[in-house]
Amino acid sequence: MSFKSAEKNMTEGPIAKNIVLFAVPLFFGNLFQQLYNTADAFVVGNLLGDNALAGVTSTGSLIFLLVGFFSGLAMGAGVVISKFYGAGDVPRMRKAIHTSFLFFAACGVVFSVIGALGAEPVLKLMSTPPEVMDNALAYVRTYFAGLFTMIMYNVCMGIMQAVGDSKHPLYYLILSSVLNVILDYFFIGVLKLGVFSAALGTVISQMVSVILCLIRLLRIKADYRLNVKELKVDFEILKLIVKNGLPAGFQNSVISIANVVVQSHINGFGEAAMAGCGAFSKVEGFAFLPVTCFSAAMTTFVSQNLGAGRPDRARKGARFGIVTAVIIAEIIGGIIILFAEPIIDAFTDSEEALLYGVDKARICCGFFFMCALCHCLAAVLRGAGKAVVPMSAMLASWCVIRVTILIIFVPITGTIDIVNWVYPITWFLCSLILCGYYFFADWTGEKKKRKAEQAAV
Repeated sequence: MSFKSAEKNMTEGPIAKNIVLFAVPLFFGNLFQQLYNTADAFVVGNLLGDNALAGVTSTGSLIFLLVGFFSGLAMGAGVVISKFYGAGDVPRMRKAIHTSFLFFAACGVVFSVIGALGAEPVLKLMSTPPEVMDNALAYVRTYFAGLFTMIMYNVCMGIMQAVGDSKHPLYYLILSSVLNVILDYFFIGVLKLGVFSAALGTVISQMVSVILCLIRLLRIKADYRLNVKELKVDFEILKLIVKNGLPAGFQNSVISIANVVVQSHINGFGEAAMAGCGAFSKVEGFAFLPVTCFSAAMTTFVSQNLGAGRPDRARKGARFGIVTAVIIAEIIGGIIILFAEPIIDAFTDSEEALLYGVDKARICCGFFFMCALCHCLAAVLRGAGKAVVPMSAMLASWCVIRVTILIIFVPITGTIDIVNWVYPITWFLCSLILCGYYFFADWTGEKKKRKAEQAAV
């Protein structure tokens, strides 16, 4: 196979080195990707005020409702491509790549329209205050109009990461992130175009990333090269992609719906609560970047090694990634607790909004290790093709239980503390479920293989 130096075959070599070298470019890539919305929040909050900031930050759950669904589906495509790559099955790997590309392109067009048209009724269901509605609607409609570019970047990035290339997505994101910050200041600070232009800058910047990804995929002299003539849907491969990706996509969307419910409770405490909690959510996004990177690295590592028939190596890599991510998450949580005030203060000039953001940081950050454990275990199981398990655990704890707690206890207490505490409570429950499956179930398929061999004898 004609594998280039940018690719990483994770079935050979030192386990820790493989995972770290794959995760580090992902970290910087996700760091710059996180700058997209954070730049929007920072520029909008400082140039347009708390009302505009609330309009931008309160739409995060709604945006992730669609973006998260397709990110989950893209994970499924990545798992399928990774397994074929690890097994050295080039023909099916190529079919998976071209099927994924065409399928996601069609979905991107359709859901860009659906998202833009459906934004207003959903924002109303979220109890978005009238004084914030115009800004929130302008921002989210513009964002959804460019949803096609977000979806196509996810699938292009997924193809590269599936074959171990985490460097080129990093290069493209650095360029587009810098462009996004420049466009935000230009549109808002110079042209005075308002909140919608922050989303416009994000869409344009993301489009640059997609174009760069396509140029590489179309020109690379490797087995995963994209060929326009081969763009057709192989329905057997599509079934595998949907089987591996739909649980994660469904999980992301349902969790987003639950977070919409959480956001509606935050909205009920007013504009300052929306701005303060929204500012913390941006900080939290940065804090979890190391966990996100190790999770992605473990999904690729596990899927490649199980595809290559190396379950022992898959287990060792999973242990290393989980322990490392959990330790890093708790260290970062402690740092945020210590410096919560100056960190949140960077996003808002309002003392009341600052208090809301700091309170949420001090409650949630001490329990980051549990959230990291959930994400890492879920990533391992997805890489093993067991995506239904983390989906079920997260839906039960992060959706059903989380929403139930809010519906019952927020009216009783009348304080926002319940909204903040519901996160660590449900992280703990989810981690218990996933740990049980990880330690006691046959997620590598070794026991099943041994039984089949014994039966054959």
